[in-house]
Amino acid sequence: MTNVAIAPRMNFSAVAPKVFKAVLALDAAAREGLDPVLLELVQIRASQINRCAYCIDYHTGDARRSGETETRIYQLSAWHESSLFTARERAALALTEAMTLLPQGVSDVVYDEAARHFDDRELAQLIALILTVNAWNRMNVTTRKTPGTE
Repeated sequence: MTNVAIAPRMNFSAVAPKVFKAVLALDAAAREGLDPVLLELVQIRASQINRCAYCIDYHTGDARRSGETETRIYQLSAWHESSLFTARERAALALTEAMTLLPQGVSDVVYDEAARHFDDRELAQLIALILTVNAWNRMNVTTRKTPGTE
């Protein structure tokens, strides 16, 4: 097997440092008060949907360091069919998918289920986290940032 070189289009952080720092600040604020494992599951799932190789690589490493198991990481793309995720995690993952695939909308069913498992502050933080990971994914996919192209 031979790796295919994918050339990055630009170094976004060098070209637009103020924007990059603003997204970093939003990311830090969005993480406050959220469980580290749940946080990484959400970021991995959004990154899988958005096909962001850089973020998938980054967040799976962080998930492992936060205590996540390989089996759950492997099954994350099929979480609907897996019995390994809690009701709270499933609610967060459903909201992640709805917000990431926004043209389909966030249904009342999905939102209400998330609101059942997260208080208002936690839900606001979760929404901000999903918003932020989608921003990172779009930035990295557009500029072709991949693992090893830092």
